[in-house]
Amino acid sequence: MPKFSLPEEKPDGLASPATAKIIKYSAKAHVAIFKLTNGRIGNKWRIGAGFDKPVPTLLLEHRGRKSGKLFTTPLLYLRDGDNFVIVASQGGHPKNPQWYFNLVAAPDTRIHVKGQRNLEVSARVASPAERAALWPRLVDLYADFEKYQRWTDREIPVLILSPR
Repeated sequence: MPKFSLPEEKPDGLASPATAKIIKYSAKAHVAIFKLTNGRIGNKWRIGAGFDKPVPTLLLEHRGRKSGKLFTTPLLYLRDGDNFVIVASQGGHPKNPQWYFNLVAAPDTRIHVKGQRNLEVSARVASPAERAALWPRLVDLYADFEKYQRWTDREIPVLILSPR
């Protein structure tokens, strides 16, 4: 099977409306399958750098800061002790993802990981020192994070989800 890897340069059309729709509906399918199987299917990311080195995924619940609607987003994560570390990369897009702003506005939420539903966590943005320490581990977990950082002018936020 051929190896899939992301290009070194940011692909044209990454921020196009068509790409956004594909990502949106793929995420909805991911969430549905993960929930249906309690994470037995959908608990590993196998795209890009994850093809050869699958990355654990969780489901993040977040409430829309304007709409009040509850959303669920699949995200890659790194375990750091009892904490879960997530990255607001959005594939190197120029803007942070909506879930990031929702978590900043309402940090107390829930996550779902393989075999565990409704884990209550509190989110916070990693300090610069924490981010500096976590970033190499995150890139080791999923090498494409490094490409995403090169593709955007913003510093990609790292968030820490702590059990509450």
